[in-house]
Amino acid sequence: MFKIFTLLADWIAYGLIGLEEGTKLGESVHFFIEDVTKIYALVVVMIYLIALARAGLNTERIRDYLTGKKRGAAYFLATLFGAVTPFCSCSSIPLFLGFTSARIPLGITMAFLITSPMINEVAIVLLGSLLGLKFTLIYVATGLIAGMAGGFFIDKIGAEKYLTEIGQQAQAMGAAAEEGETTEGTTSKPVLTFADRREFARNEVKEIFGRIWKWVLIGVGLGAALHGFVPDDFILDHLGSGQWWSVPASVFMGIPLYSGASGIIPVIETLLGKGLPVGTAMAFMMSVVAASFPEFMMLKQVMKPRLLITFFLMLLVFFTLAGWLFNAIFI
Repeated sequence: MFKIFTLLADWIAYGLIGLEEGTKLGESVHFFIEDVTKIYALVVVMIYLIALARAGLNTERIRDYLTGKKRGAAYFLATLFGAVTPFCSCSSIPLFLGFTSARIPLGITMAFLITSPMINEVAIVLLGSLLGLKFTLIYVATGLIAGMAGGFFIDKIGAEKYLTEIGQQAQAMGAAAEEGETTEGTTSKPVLTFADRREFARNEVKEIFGRIWKWVLIGVGLGAALHGFVPDDFILDHLGSGQWWSVPASVFMGIPLYSGASGIIPVIETLLGKGLPVGTAMAFMMSVVAASFPEFMMLKQVMKPRLLITFFLMLLVFFTLAGWLFNAIFI
């Protein structure tokens, strides 16, 4: 699906610029080009499609369904949707913004955001071949539970009030698209032509992209600067003892890094082969793919510090508990 961005990065980094393939500098520049172009394309395409669909749908009815008695089912559906979307943490942000604009409850949106980078078909296949079916099933269940629990917690604390001006504006744009109420209390929307819907979608892309493009550059740039420069032996030397503190330490160590599941699992395979405990390795992997520094740089634009810190601590707790669980089961 994303092969075109890899080929583009190959051409620019190794062909046009002339960097040597396999070097740390070459890998970092390649990583930066591939992820920036991929995220920009996803921002434009996903926000446009979501806005186009939203302009023609009764999102009030959808939102009422999600906020009603079936909220628990909605958390589960959001985590399942996250599990089948092949996005890394930063690539999930466009959908997060689209859901926010559609005024989907924030807890349901966060359930998707937590699960999407952790579970996808590539991760399942690679983990299954590496660690077996039993481990993979436990890993998938852990990711789904983390997403549902995180979404539930975010809703319980009323996190909408901790959105930044940009996040609130995204919700306001969604509200503006839903005009008025009838005397019966049902939403009444004007019938939009397809040209009107396209214009609405273009304006929404322009608004959101204009606010986040520079943070994509900064966040991915910082991640690329670290990509490939943290040697496996450093991680093994400092976290390979199997002590209880090595699991939360691995989570903290993974935060500055950034990779998709398919990129980090071969590294995990190397670390496991050298003796790193499986729970410590999994906690490190989950932190890299779902709590990366570039992701937080982008989320900072829609979340106030209090919500961002809460989200960070929530992920820290989830990944630490998962790492301890894996170590207890598989050591």
